Amino acid sequence: MVVFSRFTALASGTTTVVEIPSDYGYVVLTGIASACLLTWQSIQVGQMRKKFGIHYPTMYSQETSGNGQLFNCYQRAHQNTLESYPVFLMLLFTGGLQYPIPSALGGAVWIAGKVAYSQGYYTGDPKNRMRGSFGYLGLFVLLGSSSLFGAKLLGWY
Repeated sequence: MVVFSRFTALASGTTTVVEIPSDYGYVVLTGIASACLLTWQSIQVGQMRKKFGIHYPTMYSQETSGNGQLFNCYQRAHQNTLESYPVFLMLLFTGGLQYPIPSALGGAVWIAGKVAYSQGYYTGDPKNRMRGSFGYLGLFVLLGSSSLFGAKLLGWY
């Protein structure tokens, strides 16, 4: 363990020591892998913008079929990941302080789910995005590890 910092609660005068386990490196690498996911999705959207001539700042194509629908599927896959990304990172990095291996594995499952989700969307049929639904299992692991960490900090167990 590496002592990260000491926090003193002003009201009660108690001190909490936050230690970072050496396995937290897996959590950090999972966070980096998630950044690679976003970069990959962004590149995919950029390629479709160029291919179909959809210029910034247009977020979605006005066409609802053909190339417009396909572009919107690419854009939606990326946008969906961005919408859930802050929650993912918060859960990953907090839960990983107490449970680094389960958190890193949960994060890896979430990332794999987002890859499958994107590839399903990239077919142009929005129903195929459901191929990535298993990613929620990883998110539930992260929710559990973060919840347990918070409960432990509060002395509930």
